[in-house]
Amino acid sequence: MTVENTHAETVAARVAALTSWHADWSRLRVAVLGLGVTGFSVADTLVELGARVRVVYGAPDPDRERLLDVIGSERFAASDDAAQLADLVAFDPELVVVSPGYRPDHPLTTWAAENGVTVWGDIELGWRLRDKTDRIADWICITGTNGKTTTTQLTAHMLAAGGLRVTPAGNIGTPILDALRDPQGYDALVVELSSFQLERLGQISPYASACLNFADDHLDWHGSAEAYWAAKAKVYDGTQVACVYNRADAATERMVEEADVVEGARAISFGLDTPPPSGFGIVEGILIDRGFHAERRGEAFELVTVDELNERDLAAPHMVQNVLAAAALARSRGVEPAEIARAILSFQPDPHRTQRLGEHAGAHWIDDSKATNAHAADASLRALTDVVWIVGGLLKGVDIEQLVATHAHRLRGAVVIGVDRAPVLAALRAHLGERPIAEIDASDAVMAAAVAAAVSIAQPGDTVLLSPAAASMDQFESYSDRGRQFQAAVTELG
Repeated sequence: MTVENTHAETVAARVAALTSWHADWSRLRVAVLGLGVTGFSVADTLVELGARVRVVYGAPDPDRERLLDVIGSERFAASDDAAQLADLVAFDPELVVVSPGYRPDHPLTTWAAENGVTVWGDIELGWRLRDKTDRIADWICITGTNGKTTTTQLTAHMLAAGGLRVTPAGNIGTPILDALRDPQGYDALVVELSSFQLERLGQISPYASACLNFADDHLDWHGSAEAYWAAKAKVYDGTQVACVYNRADAATERMVEEADVVEGARAISFGLDTPPPSGFGIVEGILIDRGFHAERRGEAFELVTVDELNERDLAAPHMVQNVLAAAALARSRGVEPAEIARAILSFQPDPHRTQRLGEHAGAHWIDDSKATNAHAADASLRALTDVVWIVGGLLKGVDIEQLVATHAHRLRGAVVIGVDRAPVLAALRAHLGERPIAEIDASDAVMAAAVAAAVSIAQPGDTVLLSPAAASMDQFESYSDRGRQFQAAVTELG
């Protein structure tokens, strides 16, 4: 064994032993890849712990660069991977912490793996640092192709109604490390996890976990549907109390069956049908809990009615599933049924998720810009008829033809936006016959043009649905920017 190998193993052993906020992180050389919100939170945390931190990133970010200088982190920006790799090699890191967007085969992480340098994601780092305060939070982890953010918010809202100090974190917007550094600590963290974060999850042990659904997405990033499934399935590994899954989705059920969980953890299903014991579902228009009733083989707790959900715009099938999944997670942590009901009936969904904008120019308008994949768009289309569909963006390697075929009978016509228009147009032309299809070329006023085209297609009483089934970064800053521009264009109609 060479001296170099012995040194690398010694360093790796030291890094592996860093399992607490109160461990000795001082002088550890850490390279942080990426300077988005996650990358900055990682750098800020590790500097506080006394590590020597160097952030390596692509696009300049003057505000965060200034903050890095203030906190005492080193930084290096370069537009090409070769220059970044050269800087990384010169820094000779003992640990690399990767922002979620870096693919598994990225040259920088590949170099680290080949040279025996430990690579973590922000979630693994967060799990190791969860004991900053004596109030160590239980982690409730949520993933899925569709509905993650809404279910995360619902679950946190329910836990708060039960008297717990709780916050949503992770992929939802607040980095996990920012939540963990709160000086008061939390009773629970509801952690939304993207498949990118799950790819580098590491060894964590959530109190409860859920994969809401599974459909092909991010195949360009993961490489295959099976690799994407394997990443999502990691959410259940190490679960302590409850693995919540969608009993109408065989892929999520298989994840639970194959998961390596803590002995005694239970499988809790949810669905829109009559639930079995250890399940949540609907009976005679009432959402019920048979998962946590002591006499669940013959009795159940009533939560809320579908009519009550309808009054709050929460009765679309995919939203009801989100409510049931969140209720199962919150009940696993001891929140009472009455507290669950109170939370559901006071919940306000985020903008841009099947958000109804009212009637304009004789049509009903819905902003579902958050539908960044086909699975999410499928859920929205299923609840509607006579639809003028605004669709398109970055397809992320997913074939949209099946989605179009499934819902062609609902469509009055379609308006196609985005850079990946060709496959969308081909699918629509194959299934819509003579119904109108408008194509919007890339421009600064793309959404205004899309709304104008939708008005020209819609008939009185139709619904114009922005549910792109694609990511937004080709023409917009984010899905929320896409939704805001859509809403502004619709408002102009008035």
